[in-house]
Amino acid sequence: MTGKERAQLRAQANGLEPLFQIGKGGISDALVAQTADALRKRELIKLKVLLESAPESPREFADKLAEATGSEVIQVIGGSIVFYKENPDKDKEETKKKPAKKGKPLSKVKAKRALAAKREAEEKKRKKDFYAKKRVYGSKNSTK
Repeated sequence: MTGKERAQLRAQANGLEPLFQIGKGGISDALVAQTADALRKRELIKLKVLLESAPESPREFADKLAEATGSEVIQVIGGSIVFYKENPDKDKEETKKKPAKKGKPLSKVKAKRALAAKREAEEKKRKKDFYAKKRVYGSKNSTK
């Protein structure tokens, strides 16, 4: 991998949230399997090492996980590790996915918020109209 490719992947990983944490338990078979699965789906992932409780350094964890998953270590900074593994089947998976339907129903929370915002807007309009009428009628009465 060239330096430019690595720099581009580091830039992409900057906005990623860590998917997994490595703590006092170290690297387990489950962590290796989850990491491999995540790399298959996303190609680029970030992990976090809990520095206070981890038995080894983040660099050692990175090397072990990269070897176990067949991925490349892109970056190790502090407790953050970034891995990359190209998935040639990913392009095929993306073409199989159906496009999202338009007019997708809102979740219950979003629907409640939208309804509350609509009611609030209507209430403001009613108050504005009420006070506008009051000013108009009030000005006619004061001129007589």
